Amino acid sequence: MLFKTKFIPLAIALAFAGSAGAQEVIKIGHVGPVSGPSAHLGKDNENGAKMAVEDLNAKGFKIDGKPVKFVLQLEDDGSDPKQGTAVAQKLVDAKVNGVIGHLNSGTSIPASKIYYDAGIPQISPATTQTKYTQQGFNSVFRVVANDAKLGGSLGSYAVGKLGAKKIAVIDDRTAYGQGVADEFIKGAKKAMPGVQIVSKEFTNDKATDFNAILTTIKGKNPDLIFFGGMDSVGGPLLRQMKALGIKAKYMGGDGICTEPFAKLAGDAAVNGLVTCAEAGGVTGEQQKGMDDFVARYKKKYNADVQIYSPYVYDAIMTMATAMQEAKSSQPAKYLPFLHKIKYQGVTGLISFDPKGDIKDGALTLFTYTDGKKTKVEVIK
Repeated sequence: MLFKTKFIPLAIALAFAGSAGAQEVIKIGHVGPVSGPSAHLGKDNENGAKMAVEDLNAKGFKIDGKPVKFVLQLEDDGSDPKQGTAVAQKLVDAKVNGVIGHLNSGTSIPASKIYYDAGIPQISPATTQTKYTQQGFNSVFRVVANDAKLGGSLGSYAVGKLGAKKIAVIDDRTAYGQGVADEFIKGAKKAMPGVQIVSKEFTNDKATDFNAILTTIKGKNPDLIFFGGMDSVGGPLLRQMKALGIKAKYMGGDGICTEPFAKLAGDAAVNGLVTCAEAGGVTGEQQKGMDDFVARYKKKYNADVQIYSPYVYDAIMTMATAMQEAKSSQPAKYLPFLHKIKYQGVTGLISFDPKGDIKDGALTLFTYTDGKKTKVEVIK
């Protein structure tokens, strides 16, 4: 009996000592489409997430003075809303400490309620649909400008800088495509009330044949066509525009603003014909940080940055910084610190308004020159 009474406290003490010395593991969920038409963008996002976690672990990141280890749980939503909600529930069940994603507005918005109900903060590196941060959820954030900013600015630029007076608009019926197209129209009309929207057509995000809608548009003789959607559709659409002899300028949002777009469009992406915008942008001294990231990415993956990997990187770093400031990785404890965060990332200063939108979100305009995406200017 004497042996037992001494042994049990000793075992308990050893157990406590072991747990006290164990390194805390912080699980970050990342969701993006690594299958389907936007798989190249989803993989780019995953690469950005891996870089961030490797950097955090390499520098011995500490929370409340104690070293922690970050691990990623990578999930594929295939750009499909049903798949997106399924993987969101999977991450909740896995008790992740936070979520970075999704890429598409159509998957991010329905998934956001699942994370909100579980009390898990979500930072999207790419969701631009305005609805995302207008649902009354205090757990949603984004590190890019929304469609009202992106689409509206493009609409203003189309009539003010490009001189468009007759515009045709096409969208792919996704939450993102419709949202950015609608905001583009609002922006164009606000900048020039007399602008004519001569045609408003739609396709889908898996379409390959656009002859019917383009023939309709050709008869309206627009001087600019705006497409709301992704590069996998936007590139072939431009190629078919040229085949039909449509000479209008071509414009789109961040969904088409990729390096592969020029290949998808073929020789239709002639110099200066296309104008697109990315949500985000750096100038001056901040440019060096972005250039360094791009060079590191190229060396590590032997590939060019597509669009969002720097924003994924910054989203993870922002979340980690909030945990550090809160001295806790528990969602309920670090969530309030995300609302007041000020983090200087490679994409610029990250801080959020009360809804979770990034403050003072910039846009970068691009065109294509000799088949390469070329920066035009940063606008705010």
